[in-house]
Amino acid sequence: MATLTHDTPVRSRLGNGLLLAALSASSFGLSGALARGLIDSGWSPAAVVIVRVLIGAAVLAPVAVYQLHGNWELLRRNKSLLIGYGLLAVAGAQLSYFNAVAHMDVGVALLIEYTAPIAVIAWLWLRHSQKPDRVTILGALIGIAGLILVLDLNSDVPTSWVGILWALGAMVGAAGYFILSGSAGDAVPGTVLATGGLLVGGTGILLAGLIGIVPLDASTKPVAFHGFTTQWWLPLLALAVITAALAYVTGIAATRALGSRLASFAALSEVLAAIIFAWALLGQTPHPIQLLGGVLILAGVVVVRLGEPAEIADEPTLSEPR
Repeated sequence: MATLTHDTPVRSRLGNGLLLAALSASSFGLSGALARGLIDSGWSPAAVVIVRVLIGAAVLAPVAVYQLHGNWELLRRNKSLLIGYGLLAVAGAQLSYFNAVAHMDVGVALLIEYTAPIAVIAWLWLRHSQKPDRVTILGALIGIAGLILVLDLNSDVPTSWVGILWALGAMVGAAGYFILSGSAGDAVPGTVLATGGLLVGGTGILLAGLIGIVPLDASTKPVAFHGFTTQWWLPLLALAVITAALAYVTGIAATRALGSRLASFAALSEVLAAIIFAWALLGQTPHPIQLLGGVLILAGVVVVRLGEPAEIADEPTLSEPR
């Protein structure tokens, strides 16, 4: 009886963790559809990213300050990690993803980005001589086969090579997130890393826009979605509060409750959420061959993770802030 009593909190923690992971994945999955609506109404991808990440950082800042407990020296010692995370994992990944969805369907762009774990395995092999085993290689081949199907190069619909390149850029940014998150520095709390990365990333894109490297266009025109129109500030506010602040906080909480490996599997539901939101808000429906490719990509990611040694599989994953 004592064992059953002890097992109750464990089951409760597992259930709560899965709910938080689903909420985080759904929140992240909403971002592509909302961003595409704003871009179609006259916003540039850079402007959307800036508003999203800076307001998201403002929402998370009080929690980050509390976690620091006045230890500002921690930020100075880990400034390289915070800057790299902000520029690559936040600014690079989000700017590339939003540019990708401006040229192609949301679900397709996200599926290409989700080949990032395969790129991480390749980086660990080439850079740190962590040779993958046969299971990992099999997963990578399955994922690559899925990527080819997702691109649907034989379709009658013209292929957007610009969109593909941006989606691959988002994949590189997501891979950078994995690698940098694996280097926790001097025990940087998750919310502190997320807030610092959002601030650095948003500020970096803002400076790039001010000097003319990326266009900063905004519009107050109503935003048209599939079947309805809304004021411009509503999807923008949802991007900042729901797909940034809420998604990051619930992702961190889910990872701490479930552990990084289980949370990473739960986070794969972001792809499904993105496809559903793109269908509901934008009327985008992937081709059957692309859906099959998406299944192969997700299967490949799962097989890759099953083939990883424990010390690699337990690193931060997709369910954490990116």
